[in-house]
Amino acid sequence: MDSESPRSESQTDPLSTNQFASLNDLCHDLSSLQDLATRGAWRSIIDKVARARALSLLHKPHDHITYLAFNALAFTKLRRFNEASAELDSMEDLDSSHYRYETYPKIYPNREGSMVPFCLRWIHALIPIKLGHRQQGLDRLYKLLDFTRVKIHSKEAGNLTASVSAWRKREVFVINCIIGDHLSHKEFGVCLSFINDLLSRDSNNPVLVSQLGYVQLQIGDLEGAKASFSSVEKLMEQGKSDGSLSEVELRNLVNRNKALVYLVGKDYVSAVREYEECIERDDSDIVAINNKALCLMYLRDLSDSIKVLENALERVPTIALNETLVVNLCSMYELAYVNHSDIKRTLSNWIARVAPDDFDASCTRT
Repeated sequence: MDSESPRSESQTDPLSTNQFASLNDLCHDLSSLQDLATRGAWRSIIDKVARARALSLLHKPHDHITYLAFNALAFTKLRRFNEASAELDSMEDLDSSHYRYETYPKIYPNREGSMVPFCLRWIHALIPIKLGHRQQGLDRLYKLLDFTRVKIHSKEAGNLTASVSAWRKREVFVINCIIGDHLSHKEFGVCLSFINDLLSRDSNNPVLVSQLGYVQLQIGDLEGAKASFSSVEKLMEQGKSDGSLSEVELRNLVNRNKALVYLVGKDYVSAVREYEECIERDDSDIVAINNKALCLMYLRDLSDSIKVLENALERVPTIALNETLVVNLCSMYELAYVNHSDIKRTLSNWIARVAPDDFDASCTRT
């Protein structure tokens, strides 16, 4: 599942092995739902939830909430946002006492806390944005950010180190969602404020420093971006990175940052060189593969740019199969071939056989 699996916010770990022999002891047939989600079989999840509800297989309160969370997530993944919204509307306030373990002491003796999975709170914030109600969604994202920070403080007070770490990750996830929305509306000042706040706590995070550089590029601060990217390279050279990336990932990040600066200067040959170094280290670096192909296209080498993307789809389909890459490949087909409709149809048929349910097939524009 995306960032957090639909697990409860109970003070005790609901999946601890000393409480439950298996996932299915926690919730009716939960292991199969997890497996379907991992495989991207979102339509099967919707069918399974509908069947469980029709046959009255869900008996405990958290069964219903967990299945609702999977259903809402599946609808969201399939871009069926109105149906996801309807699932959420069936619930009261997510902080209602109806969704707390201590409300049902006979069913959950000695347990307290919310049954509502974090992912359900995230979907609750995301759906309004997807339905065109941006301000409502943003308000909910900011409220979710406050919620995560309250959780962090309470876990810190209780000296629950593992829980603090988990909630810190959730906090960063929500912040990145907020940054993404503001970026898409070119509200760069807010983005810089959030990134600098995160950097004040984690100055040796190469991804964060690179993110700062990306925003600086978008506001035209080329020298600032170069300085940010240079500091990432120094972190690598001095071994001061926070350890969030492997050595290969860190080196590739440095190369991709250099390539971006070359791209801004329209030095596509140098950018290709940087991307090729990435691909030599990791032939599944899909960002480098996609951007190398774009640079070759800008250099009017359509034949090689198409080969780069086709080879990636053939070699690592589960990684390379994303909408951006496919859109770019189809654009190249349109530029290179008179019979591009037939070629795109062949690609579309292949995608239909191998892609997960949530892949947007319309990106082939056939």
